[in-house]
Amino acid sequence: MNIETNSISIERVKTSKIDQIDFDNLAFGSVFTDHMLVCDYKNGEWELPKIIPYQAISLDPSSKIFHYGQSIFEGMKAYKDKNDAIFLFRPLDNHKRFNISANRMCIPEIPENYFMDGLTSLLKLDSAFIPKKEGSSLYIRPFMFATGKGFHASPADEYRFIIACAPSGAYFAGKVKVLIEQTYSRSANGGVGFAKAGGNYAGQFYPTQLAIAKGYNQVIWTDDTEHENIEEAGAMNIFVRINDTLITGPTSDRILDGITRRSIIAIAEKEGIPVEVRKITVTEVVNAAKEGTLKEMFGAGTAAVISPISAFGFKDTDYQLPQLDTPYAEKIKKIITHIQYNTSEDSYGWRYKVTK
Repeated sequence: MNIETNSISIERVKTSKIDQIDFDNLAFGSVFTDHMLVCDYKNGEWELPKIIPYQAISLDPSSKIFHYGQSIFEGMKAYKDKNDAIFLFRPLDNHKRFNISANRMCIPEIPENYFMDGLTSLLKLDSAFIPKKEGSSLYIRPFMFATGKGFHASPADEYRFIIACAPSGAYFAGKVKVLIEQTYSRSANGGVGFAKAGGNYAGQFYPTQLAIAKGYNQVIWTDDTEHENIEEAGAMNIFVRINDTLITGPTSDRILDGITRRSIIAIAEKEGIPVEVRKITVTEVVNAAKEGTLKEMFGAGTAAVISPISAFGFKDTDYQLPQLDTPYAEKIKKIITHIQYNTSEDSYGWRYKVTK
């Protein structure tokens, strides 16, 4: 099942909307490029991808996405350097994880060359939409959902793969205040927490809104049985620094295997920062905060890269994180973003150049 890039049909917009976009004041994921990539799965195989003008889609009311939630997605970014060269960050890892999610949700895998050739063709076509302002990028959303019809509770027989892009500014501005969740759970053993399935995120909205009403920005998720093991921060992986050691929980069927998470671990190890991948308990973090050994907490993910946490709440008590001169979060984020924007050497082989 191989395609050549020139096999992808392209329907160009008649009039670009790029002049309507204020690139100096970009929100996150709210304005979109001129085109999108679409590919349908029918009769047991993927059709050829096509690039069409960005537009609304029409679905039958019985499409199974509406009834049984077969949907997955990825989050990626494209960057431009000072010479207008386009780069991606570890895109093959995104494709691999996309198919891991697809398998868990009983959705057919998308071939690597459909994913990569389709994406690079789209980026070349809409390259003018990739911002160059520091902190901005082109956010890329590959997603796939069930289009097959019928009310029977079973996997669909037809699916649609789409890549849509949005020139975006920073996801979070500044530090965030979080609440350690003690009632609700993001995922459970044997569930789909490791997959980027849409329902995982929908289930987070209600407890997150409860936390926001209490004055917090996000929720720190704990395990589903005892609510004692810290697992994720909002929609991101979480890191905790106690003294000089950086700690993050192990991946499991409850925790997403974050690409930014893996990058942070690799960078920390290379920079000589002690790293431990192990369970982190709420008790350990609260005690460290009381003793003054808790130095940093931060979330890690594609959208924000690294989001420092200024304070956390637990059982009606807020614990402030100290202000450090040289936090790990700042140092590691700088290394990652310099690789992404092609302003430093990439000794890890993570930067992927999109040939123009």
